[in-house]
Amino acid sequence: MAEEKRFTKATWQIMEQLLEVDSLDDALSGSLEIIVNTLNSEAGAIWLLDPKTDRLSPLFHIGPADVSNITVENGLGIEGLVTKTGKSVMVTDAATDARFDGTVFDDNGLVTRTMICVPLNNLHDVIGCVQVVNKKDGNLYDAEELQLCERMAALAAITIDEKGLAVDLGEQKEVLAVLKDVTKEFPSGDGVLQVLKGINLEIYKNEFVVVLGESGCGKSTMMNIVGGMDFLTDGTLTIEGKDFSHPTDAELTKYRREYIGFIFQAYNLMPNLTALENVQFIAELVKDPMDPMDAIEKVGLGQRANNYPGQMSGGQQQRVSIARAIVKKPKLILADEPTAALDYTTSIEVLSVIEEIVKNQGATVMMVTHNVEIAKMADRVVKVRGGRIASIKKNLHPVHAQDLVW
Repeated sequence: MAEEKRFTKATWQIMEQLLEVDSLDDALSGSLEIIVNTLNSEAGAIWLLDPKTDRLSPLFHIGPADVSNITVENGLGIEGLVTKTGKSVMVTDAATDARFDGTVFDDNGLVTRTMICVPLNNLHDVIGCVQVVNKKDGNLYDAEELQLCERMAALAAITIDEKGLAVDLGEQKEVLAVLKDVTKEFPSGDGVLQVLKGINLEIYKNEFVVVLGESGCGKSTMMNIVGGMDFLTDGTLTIEGKDFSHPTDAELTKYRREYIGFIFQAYNLMPNLTALENVQFIAELVKDPMDPMDAIEKVGLGQRANNYPGQMSGGQQQRVSIARAIVKKPKLILADEPTAALDYTTSIEVLSVIEEIVKNQGATVMMVTHNVEIAKMADRVVKVRGGRIASIKKNLHPVHAQDLVW
């Protein structure tokens, strides 16, 4: 009876998600979270079929494995089999199941033992599938849990039909940076505090990725490791295929200088230098910088180039810090709470500049923030919880900075 009530409650929660949430992306991701939590699963994903390429790609996934850039040919693997046939599959022992030859999760931080995979059937076609992997307590999935997944998938497919969802997942992104099984420990009393507990994440060229999470979850530590401001304890960090897990001092200096641009909550400008001079100072550190005045103009401060930081507003100072980041033409720009000290109007101005450099200058930006509204701008949203990747969502339709409201 308790189990039946739990499943009934989950069904109602899913119905509320799908019927009441304005954003279909949010409704689908929220529904998957309910299923994963209700079934006490380690991971889950919603796969959508791109009819142009006849390949599946995960719109949203939960768990420690980053499968964002993975696509599966329709008909191959469990995900493709379910989508091709329109029939559900329940795997009770992956090691002995003849249909099972590994999943995308197995190569990306999670060994699959058991699984439920059900089709997203609309009135005309199968448009994808919903998948949950491994019960945390080690038990097997049962018929009632399969039925709950099928119910969720049916509701999701109906909602997709009613609201319309143009699936164009685009081409696979070129990988810029990879964190693989990254851990980070700090001394704590007589022992150690493990802040990162096995991070698996890819960062792609020309993407805007937002990292969300509560204070202390490890998101800033993760970004500091990517930026070469901190060292991982175990695991690997590769940038464009080169291993930067344990760089020498010389490699680290070159890496931070040539690969990374930083935007901090505190602007960190030199008060005795003008805006232009602050940018010129950074430009002189690299071999092939952007023209400093061009960088100033790209952030909309051409008229304030000769002003000192003390003569500028907080938003203007932050835009100078963005100019300072892009003047190096870095591979990756890291932004740590860049709007936290700014009011709403000024925040939108700064976010509009970041949007412009991603869309029109081909930059890659990784931003850590507490502000969930900013996540609507991102190409992908990564949630960190307790030192692990909790979920990753693709935004099929990122909004413009000017459309954000908080």
